[in-house]
This record gives sequence, C-alpha cells and structure tokens, in this order.
Amino acid sequence: MKAVIPVAGLGTRLRPHTFTVPKPLLHVAGKPIIAHIIDNISSLSIEEIILVYGENGESVVDFVREYWKGTVKGVLQRELMGLGHAVYQTKDLINEKDRLLVILGDTIIEGESIKSSSLDRDFIAVKEVDDPRRFGVVELDEEGYIRGVEEKPDRPKSNLAIVGLYYFTSTGLLFEGLSYIMERDIKTKGEYQLTDALAYMLERGWRPLAVRIEGWYDCGKPETLLETNRILLGKTGSKYEIPGSLIVPPVFIEKDVEIKNSIIGPYVSIASGAMISNSIVTDSIINREAIVENISMTSSILGQKAQVKGGLRRFNVGDFSKVELG
Repeated sequence: MKAVIPVAGLGTRLRPHTFTVPKPLLHVAGKPIIAHIIDNISSLSIEEIILVYGENGESVVDFVREYWKGTVKGVLQRELMGLGHAVYQTKDLINEKDRLLVILGDTIIEGESIKSSSLDRDFIAVKEVDDPRRFGVVELDEEGYIRGVEEKPDRPKSNLAIVGLYYFTSTGLLFEGLSYIMERDIKTKGEYQLTDALAYMLERGWRPLAVRIEGWYDCGKPETLLETNRILLGKTGSKYEIPGSLIVPPVFIEKDVEIKNSIIGPYVSIASGAMISNSIVTDSIINREAIVENISMTSSILGQKAQVKGGLRRFNVGDFSKVELG
C-alpha cells in the first residue's frame, strides 16, 4: 500500500508561524502535526509515503525521511490548485493496481479509527458535523454506501463531512477521474477538487463505504490547534516533577527543556530546547528553543526561538485597596 499526504498548503490562518515553518511541522502535544499523522497510519501496511509539497516545503520531506523508516518520496506542487490537483501530481509514482491511502497533512485522525476500518474495500472517512457547509459532504444510500459527494454545498444533503481520509483498493478509476476534471478544466470554488473526481467515479459505478470516524482533530487555526493540543494531551500527556517548579498535568515537556521557578500546565506542550523561568504557563504550545521569562501566559502559541519576556511587579498594598493592571 502507498500513502499520499498533501502538505503544500500555505497555512495562512496560522500566520505568523507558517511564514517560517510549514504547517505540518508545527508542534502539537509533543511533536509535529505530520508526526502524529504518520504514527496514526503506522499500523497499516504502508510501503511508501508520497508527500505532495509546495515551495519551501522540502523541510517536511526531510523530516519524514528522518522520522519514518520506510520509503519516502516527494512531489512538488508548483501551483496550489486544490486537493484534486495535488493528488494528480503523484500519477507517475502510482500503479493502477496499487492500494492507496490519501490522508490530509493538516488533520489528525486517531490511529484506532483507521485501524478498525476495513481495507478490503474502498472507503471515505466521514463524521457528523453541525455545519456541513464548511466541508465536502457525502450522501448515503440505504445500505450505507456513498452515492453522492459535494464540496462545501450551500444546501447539504447530509451532515456527514469528509474528514480527509480516502482509501482505494486500486487507482485506475481515480486517476481517470482526476484526468477528466483536469483536461476539461472542471473546478469548484476555483480549484480542482478531489470530490469532483470522486463524483465522476460514482457515476461510473464506484461504490465506496462511508467509514465513520470519531477522533478527528483540526489543526488549521490557532484556536483549533490549541483545542487539539488539549485533547491529545488529555489522552497522552505525562506527569513531571521539576524541583522548584509546579507542573500541573496533563503536559508534555521535552527532556532538554529548562524550567525554573514556574508553574506549568495544565495543557502545555513544550518542545526541545525551550527555557521558561519565573512564569505561569497554561493551555499553550511552546515550540523549539523559545524563551519565556517573568510572565503569566495562557492560550498562546510561541514559534521556535521566539522570546516572551515580562516585567515582575512588587506591591505593598494596604487594607481595602484596589489594584488593577491592564
């Protein structure tokens, strides 16, 4: 089986972090987003990972080659023209009879959800959502098979959103559909959508299952990245004891992090080489080699080598006094 992971997106909603670091390499709950994705598909029989990366995205390919011991190939997507266009770039690396897993590079899907999915037939992973207009949506027949797909419809026919995981037992019809929309310049919302290729396949008798996923975590915006950090730390976070500081679980702290006279947690992820002193940090992600001094901080994301320093204040306040700090 081969896995295609598109990682070329600019991550504009996570700026300024993504000005310097590709979104898949941003840390959440102790490791980069792409590392979570690879770990969650590691139980499958993946023989080769193909990363579709954009300009300045070679660092993602380099990281995966270091992190994962199997075969890793990279394909440059020079123009960001949609998910269908991204998958189409891999056509020369995939044979018609290859089994193929396509999983987005900015969404974390729990490994158990993938492991429990049957790999003897094609499927699309879905989840019920409150507002399906924001997603690709599937329509099911009476037997639970998918009979229709639509990208971000104004009037959805169901509330089952596509979560960014697709499985094909063979790829001939998939690339036929992608070629069809590319050659005829069929776009939805200005891009070549994978859902349009899937609609082509459905019209020609393709009958995939809808596999319902529970653990689906978005990493596309600062608030959702922090929410994902909280959820994953709640499942995997560890307890730490650091002399002179109070560590409130769940947290993740790399071994070489330096913490002095501080309160850390809950829900804090601190990457390698960071230094924190005289501070209170809760509900935050601290990336590599960041420095935090003399400050109280919450609901924050610090990029690598970022520095946040505050000023300590001393008070001698008498009875019935009131002090307000903006």
